[in-house]
Amino acid sequence: MTDTSRSRDPPEALPDGVAAELEDLSPDELRNAIVFARELLQSHEATEFPIDPEPSDDVLRVVEHEGYTEVVKQHHCEEGCDDCPHGPYLYHVTEETLPDATRETHWSFIGRVNVDDD
Repeated sequence: MTDTSRSRDPPEALPDGVAAELEDLSPDELRNAIVFARELLQSHEATEFPIDPEPSDDVLRVVEHEGYTEVVKQHHCEEGCDDCPHGPYLYHVTEETLPDATRETHWSFIGRVNVDDD
């Protein structure tokens, strides 16, 4: 099931076995893995990952940078769209503290990208 044209190099700290398993998962299985990983992070009292894609999104790449997270994703319409999937699109995601001290995730649309050039 692995599409080698979309393969990415995993983060250095990710064990090879975990990376190999993740590469073989379907988009729905990857979404479930993300949910489970978030739950594990919360149980370790880690900060929740700010990326919360919609169920119709396929996240193709996430890269942490100083001050923001780079996200490349595609969007699938619910039904009947001959142009699906849409994208891939690049976003810069930040967490902002509001005046009431709550935190909000802010997605800044950067534009369309070609993931084949990576």
